[in-house]
Amino acid sequence: MTDLFLKVKVHQGQNLPFVIYSKPGSDEIIGLFQVNDHVYLAESFSETGFIMAPFDGENYVLIPEEHSEIITEKYELPTIPEEGTVSQEYDETAKQHFEQLVEKGVAAIHSGDFKKVVLSRKEKVGGTTKDVEHLFPRLLANYPNAFKYCFYHPKVGMWMGATPEQLLKVKDYQMQTVALAGTQLYEGTEAVHWEPKEIEEQQYVTEFILDNLKDWASEEKISNPYTARAGNLLHIKTDISARLNDKESLKQVLEILHPTPAVCGLPKEAARTFILENEDYDREFYSGFLGELNKNFSTGRSEHSDLYVNLRCMKIKKENIHLYIGCGITKDSVPEKEFFETLNKSMTMKKILA
Repeated sequence: MTDLFLKVKVHQGQNLPFVIYSKPGSDEIIGLFQVNDHVYLAESFSETGFIMAPFDGENYVLIPEEHSEIITEKYELPTIPEEGTVSQEYDETAKQHFEQLVEKGVAAIHSGDFKKVVLSRKEKVGGTTKDVEHLFPRLLANYPNAFKYCFYHPKVGMWMGATPEQLLKVKDYQMQTVALAGTQLYEGTEAVHWEPKEIEEQQYVTEFILDNLKDWASEEKISNPYTARAGNLLHIKTDISARLNDKESLKQVLEILHPTPAVCGLPKEAARTFILENEDYDREFYSGFLGELNKNFSTGRSEHSDLYVNLRCMKIKKENIHLYIGCGITKDSVPEKEFFETLNKSMTMKKILA
C-alpha cells in the first residue's frame, strides 16, 4: 500500500474528509486530507481548495487547502486483468419507469415547454468491493483521459467517478470550456456517423454557452465540432475559449454554465424545473461540478481553477453502490432507445466494479 492510500485508509477510519484525484493524461494523484470534519462551503468563489457542487442548490462543499494536508504521488498504471463481459441485465420495472419519464419529456418538448431536457436514473449495484485502494487504480487504468476522483466527507458521503467533460478552466483571465453532447459506443474507430438528433443536441449546447458568456467574457473562439472518445463512449465536442472581463467574473460564469444544457436542457430553467418535478429522486452531486478552485496544488504556480462536470459517477454506500446515468432528450427521442443508452453508459462504472 502506498503512502497516499495508507493516508486514505487512516482518514476513513477517523471519519475525516478527503479527496484524491488525477487529471486527464496525468501520472500523478493529488490528495487533500482535511484535518477536521467541518463542512466548509464555497460562497464567493474566491476560496482555495477542492470544490464539490450539487446539481441543484447552493451548498457547494469545499475541502479547503488551508485546513488540509496535501499529498502528491506519482503512479504507474496498474495491470488490469482481462475481464469477462459486464452483465447488461436490467430491471424491467426500472426500464418502464424511465421510458415513461422520457415519453413525458418528449411530450413537453412537442408542447413547446423546452427544446431539450436531460433525464436520468439511479441504479443500485450490490455484491462488490467498496475499497478505495482497489477501485481507484481501476479508474486510473481504464480512463487515463478522464478526470478521476474519489471524494469523501462523513457528513456528505463517498463519491467516485471518471468524467470526460471539462466545465471550466481559468488561468490569468483566460478561460476554456467545452460543449459536449451525443453518445455512441466506441467500437474500434472514431470515424462514426452522427444522427441529426445528436448533432442538433450538441449545437444547442454550443449556442447556449456562447450566448450567455457575452456579458462576462470577450474574444470568444470555437472549434469545429469533432468526435471525442471517453472510455468506451464517443461524444460530439466543441472547444470554446474566451477572456474573462475580470477575476470576479468567475462566480457569474459558473452560475451561467452550471448546470449546462448537457446535463439539464434548454431553456435551462424550464428544463431544470421539469427534472426536479419528474425524476422522482435527488441527483445530489451527479451532474454537478467538481475540481480545483483557485489553485494548482501540484506545482504551486499561479492560481487557477480546473473544474469538471460530475458525470460517469457513483455514490458508495454501506449497503450498495448507486450509479447515476442520464441522456439528452429531444423531440425525436425514442424512449426505449434512450433507456438502452443509459444502460450503455452504466457500463463505464460497472467495468470498474467487475
